[in-house]
Amino acid sequence: MSHSSSWHLRSIILLALISLFFGVIFWVISPLYDVLTAILTPMGLAPFANEILIGVWCMAGPVAGYLLRIPVAAFLGEFIGAAVEMLLGSQWGASDLIAGAIQGVGSELGFTLTGYKRYNWGTLLLSAVTVTLVTFGWDMIKNGYGSYHLPLLLGLLAVRFLSNFFFGGVLTKAIVNLLDRAHVLGTGATPQN
Repeated sequence: MSHSSSWHLRSIILLALISLFFGVIFWVISPLYDVLTAILTPMGLAPFANEILIGVWCMAGPVAGYLLRIPVAAFLGEFIGAAVEMLLGSQWGASDLIAGAIQGVGSELGFTLTGYKRYNWGTLLLSAVTVTLVTFGWDMIKNGYGSYHLPLLLGLLAVRFLSNFFFGGVLTKAIVNLLDRAHVLGTGATPQN
């Protein structure tokens, strides 16, 4: 993979493909959220449905940021993916754009804190932490998480981080490594380990 710090036609096309692909995935898993919520509600654990799946909904950002290695790529990947989900007829409608912006900021922050200079496990871990904290803060306000008792709140935060780390870290790294080994993106520098 060859990377530069500026946008070129190839990076714009790749960002569009990533966003489109993930927008469809976001839309497809929405019914799974409903099923998980229905299963967990009788046990009083309905909020965990969101926490389990949040990593999938936040995955476009880390993939775009880690693959393109250009400032704002993580934000745009997430935001445009959310717009695609909305346009496909998501059950959340225009609020997808707000969620996509918040998730995009959270994901981008992890790359920003490295100065866009390191692309390795540490960067993906940092992005998982920042997207977890930013989105959790939003849910404290939007979904009333602040009214939950501390053990439930800590459980939700832990599950959210694990979901973001698995999808935005482990799976993202595996996808980028696979694309690199398959020479799908051209030859060049292999992502740092």
